[in-house]
Amino acid sequence: MNFFEAEDGARLAYSDEGEGLPLLALAGLTRDGRDFDYLAPHLPQGIRLLRLDMRGRGQSAWTGAASYTVAQEARDTLSLLDHLGIARAAILGSSRGGLIGMLLALTAKTRLLGLCLNDVGPVLEREGLLRIAAYVGVAPAASSLSEVARRLPLAMQGFENVPESRWQAEAERHFTEREGRVGLPYDPALAEGFAAVKDGPLPDAWPLFEACAGLPLALVRGAASDLLSRATAEEMKARNPALLFADVPGRAHIPFLDEPQALAVIRAWLAEVAAFAASETPAA
Repeated sequence: MNFFEAEDGARLAYSDEGEGLPLLALAGLTRDGRDFDYLAPHLPQGIRLLRLDMRGRGQSAWTGAASYTVAQEARDTLSLLDHLGIARAAILGSSRGGLIGMLLALTAKTRLLGLCLNDVGPVLEREGLLRIAAYVGVAPAASSLSEVARRLPLAMQGFENVPESRWQAEAERHFTEREGRVGLPYDPALAEGFAAVKDGPLPDAWPLFEACAGLPLALVRGAASDLLSRATAEEMKARNPALLFADVPGRAHIPFLDEPQALAVIRAWLAEVAAFAASETPAA
């Protein structure tokens, strides 16, 4: 694991693997770079996989509820690219990571080579948001990760044909175990910033999606997702006909990204990104 300092001095963690086209993977609200462990072995050659632990998650510093915003995390993303001397990168964003990617398309489009969204879009269903709000910051009442793994199939409705080994891996990535107690690998204060979803209208995020026009764009959706509706996915396709799309059966929020349908779209998208990057490179 590597570290760098964000603009406000926060110590943030990231991993940097491989060589070639930079692919920056951004995880969801309570998750970290390990979320892409399932995908990593399936990436084609010539990919430099970067994974950022957002502040308050994984091995990055806990900086308080006021700093856990999409806007701040977008700035942290740019700070990482600057730290590494990377002018442009493709972004694969799961859930909140995809919101960060869309915001960067609006505010710093020249830094992007493409965007792949994992079960997220410009309209988020309140049912899914309330489900997430109910567990953020709450450690499960369990004594071991094995106990958590046994409970996950019931807690994560909409996931089918998932082997026990995968549930165990999920428990190990999303929880901690110390002295007979299960805890959280993120700052519980993340719940404070997310609580606002319970009240009031949600902002119109279509301008963020429309800002992605002209970039290689892909969407992976869990067919049973309660956060991204099929209707929203269809509208995204209508507004951007070049959008590569996979509706992954037997998955809710969020697909693991090693499903055959997800891999096919991600590989096709990376091929488009490579072609786009080549077209943007000035001739020698």
